[in-house]
Amino acid sequence: MPAMNTHPATILLLGSGELGKELVICAQRYGCRVIAADHYAGAPAMQVADHAEVIDMLDGRAIKTLVRRYQPDYVVPEVEAIRTEALLDIEAKGTTVIPSALAAHLTMNRDAIRSLAAEELNLPTARYAYADDLESLKRAIDDTVGLPCVIKPVMSSSGKGQSVARTKADIAKSWKHALKGMRGDKGVVIVEEFIDFDYEITLLTVKQRASAVKRGRGTVYVEPIGHRQERGDYQESWMPCPMPKAMIRKAQRMAKKITDRIAGPEGAGLFGVEFFIRGDEVIFSELSPRPHDTGMVTMISQDLSQFELHLRAILGLPIPRITERGPSASAVILAERASKKAPRYRGLQDALAKPDTEIRLFGKPETRKHRRMGVALATGRTTADARRKAKAAADCICVR
Repeated sequence: MPAMNTHPATILLLGSGELGKELVICAQRYGCRVIAADHYAGAPAMQVADHAEVIDMLDGRAIKTLVRRYQPDYVVPEVEAIRTEALLDIEAKGTTVIPSALAAHLTMNRDAIRSLAAEELNLPTARYAYADDLESLKRAIDDTVGLPCVIKPVMSSSGKGQSVARTKADIAKSWKHALKGMRGDKGVVIVEEFIDFDYEITLLTVKQRASAVKRGRGTVYVEPIGHRQERGDYQESWMPCPMPKAMIRKAQRMAKKITDRIAGPEGAGLFGVEFFIRGDEVIFSELSPRPHDTGMVTMISQDLSQFELHLRAILGLPIPRITERGPSASAVILAERASKKAPRYRGLQDALAKPDTEIRLFGKPETRKHRRMGVALATGRTTADARRKAKAAADCICVR
């Protein structure tokens, strides 16, 4: 682990979306040198990094070439579709992968992390099965999962390729939708029991290296974040999310169990652990070994955002007690249509005129229908008030 008191760290960021952009901004404040890589030019994090590299993220040799060229202290994956076998090799040769190469390798594929959670760690999950063609998908639904069910690629991001099949007539359509939304080169879907949950949460879980921890704060938890999805993708999130203390502790124990397993004692960084809440049940859903899209609310809800927490864990810097700022919410700003041209934003003045509200535009170079182009953040007297403000501000902005 590089010592921050001897030289600023060099970070190679693999994936350069909006979450990566906020992480780079935090890293720049601590004097870090950041190389941002992605499969397309002009990605958000590239706009604020020291260097930008366009590579095929599934090309392990290309990733290793960047490591040799820049000699980073840390390799930080920010997207799912990466040749993670290269990360295992890189870590074995002495370069730190965040939070660990194993964590990146397991969580890049939903099948690996789900099997680990359910079969090795015995965490409660929805019933599930895997399929690699339409016929095996139909059999999995008939034999194991039933209808309705959720079908999604084992490798995708931001809800791409995810859909709900409610009848047998929906299965073929869901299979085609999953194929279209797949990332990487693994043509497998996970089909899950449809959980009729009361609400769902993200529990941001911060792991610090055993060698950097003092007085037993090896795992730090952010208060649960409530969120709502459409088309498998987050639309709004809020804090606080009312939840009984006993159930919060249950979620924390489950989050610690799985993050301890995949991070190891020297793994460091922030995880977004998702749970369904149904009655008094806490059901594991998914896990991301990096800042989470629903966690963008932390940019306004507390003094240390998820990006600051992730960076501090990476660098081995102290993480003091987090101070919450009261009821807060985020709401996404979506593109209306697809265009290869630079996006145009209308209504920004109206959005910024609203009280207790902030806007973040990500700077993505082109649009797709329903692509996330920005986020509105708001505080309020109550969580409901903050959600109304964030949604109203987001609705002001038209992206074309």
